[in-house]
Amino acid sequence: MKIYTKTGDKGTTSLFGGTRVPKHHLKVETYGTVDELNAQLGLLKDVIENEKHQDFLLDIQHQLFVIGSLLATESDKKDKLKIQSIQIQDIERIEKKIDGLNESLPAMTHFILPGGHPTVSCCHISRCVCRRAERMVTHLNEVEAVDELIIQFLNRLSDYLFVLSRKLAQELQVEEIKWMPKKEV
Repeated sequence: MKIYTKTGDKGTTSLFGGTRVPKHHLKVETYGTVDELNAQLGLLKDVIENEKHQDFLLDIQHQLFVIGSLLATESDKKDKLKIQSIQIQDIERIEKKIDGLNESLPAMTHFILPGGHPTVSCCHISRCVCRRAERMVTHLNEVEAVDELIIQFLNRLSDYLFVLSRKLAQELQVEEIKWMPKKEV
């Protein structure tokens, strides 16, 4: 099977359902950003040494493929997809993971600047890409209805990635960099 089809050589691509749209179409930008998030999480998973974190991120990657598939599908063709959509249990699972990680972390007293270690920075970049994906999905939702659980999932995932960045800093014994605004002079 050849990887190139040449069908996109004029700047269009097909949605699942057959409609051709420009490659800059809002749906394409949206599922493309989810794909970028998935790739970023793959990198994060590869640089993390904790197997529990790796396993959870791999599960999230699978769910992001579901989200990307749903976003790439024409609204009236979603019933033809043979995949289970995001469920409330998926969001609750992320919440439980956040709560579990938070139990061993010191209370936050300031905003935290990204950085301190390449793995922590990679996690923060993943969080930022997740927030961008969430913004894209909410923009798409203004044009056509998007399952609200997808929006909730991405919102919770970005929260998880923030808490994970703090947990990674703790595991790597890296001091968190607190943001201390400069006082006016």
